This record gives sequence, C-alpha cells and structure tokens, in this order.
Amino acid sequence: MTLGELAAALGLSCLGNPQVPILGVGEFETASPTHLALALGSRRDRLATSRAAAFIVAAETVTEADAARYNLLPADYPKVAFARAIALLHVPPRQALGIAPEATLAADVVIGDSPTIGPHVVIGEGSRLGARVTIHPGVVIGRHVTIGDDTTIYPNVTIYDGVRIGARCILHAGVVIGADGYGYARDADGTHVKIPQVGTVVIEDDVEIGANSTIDRATLGETRIGRGVKIDNLVHIAHNCTIGEDSLLAALVGLSGGVKVGRRVTMAGQVGANPQVEIGEGATIAGKTGITKSVPPGETYAGMPITTLREWKRERIYAARLPYRLPDIEARLTAVETRLNTLLPALSHQPAESED
Repeated sequence: MTLGELAAALGLSCLGNPQVPILGVGEFETASPTHLALALGSRRDRLATSRAAAFIVAAETVTEADAARYNLLPADYPKVAFARAIALLHVPPRQALGIAPEATLAADVVIGDSPTIGPHVVIGEGSRLGARVTIHPGVVIGRHVTIGDDTTIYPNVTIYDGVRIGARCILHAGVVIGADGYGYARDADGTHVKIPQVGTVVIEDDVEIGANSTIDRATLGETRIGRGVKIDNLVHIAHNCTIGEDSLLAALVGLSGGVKVGRRVTMAGQVGANPQVEIGEGATIAGKTGITKSVPPGETYAGMPITTLREWKRERIYAARLPYRLPDIEARLTAVETRLNTLLPALSHQPAESED
C-alpha cells in the first residue's frame, strides 16, 4: 500500500510523497523505512531521528517546513488514526471457518451466516448466535444465550444461561459472564443461606472485556454493561451493577453489588466500590481509591475514603510534613500546658471585679 492509498483509506490528507510504500506500522524509535509511525509530544520535534517513511501527527502542529521535509498524515485525532492504520496494515481480514466437528451444539441452536466455531465449543439449547461470530476453542455457552453479530469470544470463556451479549463485542480468554452474585442471608444459628440469583447479565454493543474478568448475574433483574464500555483484565463486577456507556475500567477494579456507574467514567487500577454507591457521569477515579460513598459527576477523585483529588493532594502534603514536625509540636504543646498549669492557680485566686 502506498502512503496516498493509506491516507485515502483513513480519510486523511497526505503531505509529501504519496507514492512511498507503507508495509506496516512501527514504533517511532525502531521503525524501518517502510513503516508509518506516530509522532506526538516530544517525538514531534524529533522527526529527523526516526527512520520511519511517514508519520501521523496532530494536525494543529504541522508547519510548512515540516510539510516540505517529511511525509506526514495530519489528523485531528492522531491516536484514533494510528489505531485504524494498525487495523488496516496488521489485522488480517476475517475468514469464516465454519463449525468444527469437535464442537457440541444443542439441536435447536440458531447460528447466523459465516460463523467460526472452534473445537470443543459447547453451546446449550435455545441459544442464538448472530452472523460472523467467532467462537474460539473451549468456550462454553449455556442455554438461551443471545450473542450479536460480529462478536468474538476467545478460548475458555464461560457464558452462563440466559445472558445477552450485543454486536461487535470482544471477550478475552477466561472471562466468566453470568456466574451467581455473592448473595447470602444469615440465619438465626449463624449459617449463611444462599439467596438464589435468578437475574441475568446484559452486555450491550461494542463492549470489550479483558482476560479473566468476571461479571455476575443479578439477584433479580439484570447486571448491565453499557454500549462501548472497555473492561481491562482481572476486573470483578458484582450482581445488579450498571456500567454507563463508554466507561473505562482498568485492571483489578472491584465493584460490589448494585453499584451504578455513569457514562464515560474512568476507573484506574485497583479501585474498589462499596455496595449501592453511584459514580456520576464523567467522573475519574484514581488508582487504589476506595469508593465509600456516592460521588457527583465530572470530578476527579482519589484516596481511602474517597475525596476529591484536590483535597487528597492537600491531605498528602500535610501528612508528609507531619512526621518531621511531631517532635517540635509535642515540645511546644508541653510548654503551653506547663505555662497554663502555672497560671491557672494564680488566675483562680484573683478577686472578682467590683460592680458599679
């Protein structure tokens, strides 16, 4: 593919030589003369140090001198353009491989056109799979499961009965969807009585779920993952949670039952949330934050217990200073107490002022 052809496929303008061959995408520092590279930040000022044939750059940074010297693809959203270039140049077109003879499918399973279903896949009765689904080896899909068009499910995923998964979703290896929520009631003698979990899980379109993450079914009703949500590896989402559209959950996030996450929320690694809390739309939660209470939209939060990032930084500054000032504070308080103990007896024996 030439640079001009790539630019046309990406919907970008081409500055420089459109006939330059582009055979792949490379890292800025190690790209070859047939590679396209991304040049943002400090790399934008070091184009001459890279061997790449061409660069995707932020459109607002392009100068006439750069346009005359380098092969550039200016983009308003350069990372998005770079992602699409990788997909064009490195992801082979999907090929439908049919249903492997080693797969075990119930007699009434419905599968759309052009499927790929690998060896040792098991699909239960009443399940329906859309067109162009790809199910890798070892996947177990329960009864009455619905999976939308163009969804890819990687090896050893388990999907329990009654789960609904949308179109163009990606479930990575080891994901478990629809296991029982963690619900028990304590009896008079202290034993734990299991609360049957009879709800379901609904995963909307364009959701990606990282390896070994788990999403529990609802006690009643549904656990719902909104459209466009991206979930990292090793994330746990408990029963009856709701995750709003386009939210991001990084590795080791753990949400207790009934948590409601608004749209476009970002949760960094190891965030934990108490049951029933609500996280407002557009909130950002810093790593290792303990969400002990509901938080409003649009703010950045941190700490345990949770507070605004601004307040958390102030607390950390004071806490960092405190150990070095403790001896001084203790000495000063002791001196004040000694002085007060000396003055109080004298003050208590002073005659009262006479009234006119």
